[in-house]
Amino acid sequence: MPTAEIAVMGASGAVAVLCAKEAKAKKDAGEDVKAFLAEKEEEYTEMFANPYQAAQYGYIDDVIEPRNTRFRICRALAQLATKRQNLPAKKHGCMPM
Repeated sequence: MPTAEIAVMGASGAVAVLCAKEAKAKKDAGEDVKAFLAEKEEEYTEMFANPYQAAQYGYIDDVIEPRNTRFRICRALAQLATKRQNLPAKKHGCMPM
């Protein structure tokens, strides 16, 4: 299963920001805050920190299964082996001054 994460911050940092009020309320009530944050971090990771979520929104082109990586790289290099770059002719040259 591919594991990749496209995010500004990790799950623990995001959960700390998103659930700060709830964590403070739990702390004031005398409940276990670490267990609460660990549970929320696991939920966040499951929902947002996976390549399928990024592919769904079009942030990435494709999700490659690890067993197919070598094949995909070889196929891409084979396609590029005979590529020729054709640049358009210049309209104006540099005139000496």
